[in-house]
Amino acid sequence: MTKVIGGILIVLGVVGLAYGGLSWTRRDTIVDAGPIEITADKTESVPLPPIVGGLLLIAGVVLIMKK
Repeated sequence: MTKVIGGILIVLGVVGLAYGGLSWTRRDTIVDAGPIEITADKTESVPLPPIVGGLLLIAGVVLIMKK
């Protein structure tokens, strides 16, 4: 179980270091009047400082190497 958590932490750490966080696009419907539909794309993100990414990576490696 700890190896799985360690692997997840390593992946999150690498993503945090490579991209600086996670971002995604959400499509919202602004107007829906019969056949006319107006949508807007909204980009949301969760910033992840490099120090947090490094700490996640280190913690993942420690969990993987733990007996």
